[in-house]
Amino acid sequence: MEIKRAIIDDIDAIMPVFDEARAFMRRSGNLGQWIGGYPSRDQIAEDIAAGHLYKAVDGNAILGVFFFAVMDEPTYHVIDGSWRYDRPYGVIHRIARGSLPLPGSLLHEALAFASETIDYIRVDTYRDNIPMQRALEREGFTRCGIIWIGDGSERIAFDRLRV
Repeated sequence: MEIKRAIIDDIDAIMPVFDEARAFMRRSGNLGQWIGGYPSRDQIAEDIAAGHLYKAVDGNAILGVFFFAVMDEPTYHVIDGSWRYDRPYGVIHRIARGSLPLPGSLLHEALAFASETIDYIRVDTYRDNIPMQRALEREGFTRCGIIWIGDGSERIAFDRLRV
């Protein structure tokens, strides 16, 4: 598996990956996350245009995708709890694996990729996304509190510093 920056020509192959991720969420009891067509094709096109959407590939097959950027995430400014560190950080959003088998964990690969750029990562996830919460804990993340995204809904916030 290799991580590459997504390009706009990938979008038709990327959108079904999000469809599969939504289906997995529903099968896992997560009925409220990524509803109403989120993430939309326009959102993904914006992520690609900004250079922040990455794909995990095996040859030409897209196995999964994720957003990664070193940025100040506005939704992380207010937290019920506290971030463990006050320093520059990377964020991972919209991580999704498709229906094709992966040789390992997409989250693990995304974090390895991100850690080549920055040692401190912040992530958030929906309260009913138990598989993601468990995966984050396996990867050494600490639950820091609750943040609120643009639509006012809450997310559980996690961070991890690699030393």
